[in-house]
Amino acid sequence: MKIGIINGPNLNLLGKREPDKYGLVSFEDYLASLEKLYPAVEFDYFQSNVEGEIINKIHDTGFSSDGIILNAGGYTHTSVAIADAIASIRTPVVEVHITNIAAREEFRHTSLIAGSSAGSISGFGLDSYRLAVEAIIGKLGKEKDK
Repeated sequence: MKIGIINGPNLNLLGKREPDKYGLVSFEDYLASLEKLYPAVEFDYFQSNVEGEIINKIHDTGFSSDGIILNAGGYTHTSVAIADAIASIRTPVVEVHITNIAAREEFRHTSLIAGSSAGSISGFGLDSYRLAVEAIIGKLGKEKDK
C-alpha cells in the first residue's frame, strides 16, 4: 500500500513554529514513527510552501497511490485550485489539520478543500495523520470486501 502525505505552507517549521499549537516534534521525526507503526505502508512525503507545487504533487500522486493525506495549511481556506486538483484525481484524499480549525480564528472555519476530500480530521495534533492512515486503510479494506 502506498500513501502520499502532502504538507502545505509553514509545516516545514513543525517543532519550531508555535510549539504551544503545533508541538515540539518535526514532521520528519513524526514520519519516522509512522513508518515504524505501519511497515507495510510505503509513505511518499512532500512539503511545499508553494500552491502550484502542491497542485502538481496532488496530480502526480493522485493516480499512483492508494490514498493521500493532505494538510494544505493556510491554503485550506483560500485555494479553489487545490480543491479542483483533489476533485480531478481518483485517489481518495483525507484532509488533515493538527489544530482544530473550527476552534481557531473565524476565517479558518471554512475549508474549501473539504468538499472534494473523502473526509477531514483535525484537532488531534500530529496524531491526526495516524488517524488518516487508519481511515485510508479502513476504506481500502471495505472496498476489497465489496
